[in-house]
Amino acid sequence: MADSAFFCPLIHEGVLAVRGPDADKFLQGQLTCNLNYLKDGSASLGARCTPKGRMVSSFRILPDRDGFLLAMASELIEPQQIDLKKFAAFSKSQLSDESGVWSRFGLVGGDAALAGLGLDLSPEAGRVVRNGALIAIRLEGGRAELWAPAEQAETLRIQLASYLPQAPLERWLLAQIRAGIGQVFGATRELFIPQMINLQAVGGVSFKKGCYSGQEIVARMQYLGKLKRRLYRLALNGSEAPAPGIELFSPVHRSSVGEVVLAAPAENGVELLAVLQEDAVEDGRINLGTPEGAPLHLLDLPYELNHELETQR
Repeated sequence: MADSAFFCPLIHEGVLAVRGPDADKFLQGQLTCNLNYLKDGSASLGARCTPKGRMVSSFRILPDRDGFLLAMASELIEPQQIDLKKFAAFSKSQLSDESGVWSRFGLVGGDAALAGLGLDLSPEAGRVVRNGALIAIRLEGGRAELWAPAEQAETLRIQLASYLPQAPLERWLLAQIRAGIGQVFGATRELFIPQMINLQAVGGVSFKKGCYSGQEIVARMQYLGKLKRRLYRLALNGSEAPAPGIELFSPVHRSSVGEVVLAAPAENGVELLAVLQEDAVEDGRINLGTPEGAPLHLLDLPYELNHELETQR
């Protein structure tokens, strides 16, 4: 279902803008990704962490004029803006909620539609191309995002509809799940370190940059620690997708062995991403919500963890 071509408005996310002469220097000390790798032709996944390495937001970031745009779950925009302003006061940086400034669309199988808008997008994940005020970003799994000024939203929607059927947001979330891209929502704020959602495996953590909040914990886990929980893809019978943060259980432990990260309806039931303890995965008996809840079974992710490659970024 998610593999067929479609487009949909990305109404579940907002856009936080950080602009000013010191925007790059300021954010470099706050985020897990390396802004030195971001040029006009690239974007990146990333996260912001507490000093203990727990993620308070995850996002996709790209340069824009005199600063950067960060797309993240809508409910995280205000708390991140308030929190970051405390640190931005010491630099020439300004933060603003630009959620109302931008209209964003997700596209699967939409390269022809982008080409029709003058956006010839490279197949490499993270690449960015612009045509006037329009921005296209290549995402993991061959997907793409299209950004445009909000006043162009309806005109753009009509243009996209001439190439692709419009689908509900759940179709986009399913495509994200199948690409193995985890995300922080309000319910999972401060719950995971970046490696728990495999952020380091998809280019969202740099181990070559300098210090940032939580960097010591994140680096120690990568080089010295043994990560006991990480992201897995699973399937569930039924039609109701569990919300982020719902706990998972296993006979291996009497307490929770993980949490739902993201879930969406699929062709036959529900697919989801969840952070799970390794020993529970090895045992294979995983239940949703309670020890007696609906059983889940494991599915493949489209990538493998590679410690050597991850630490070269």
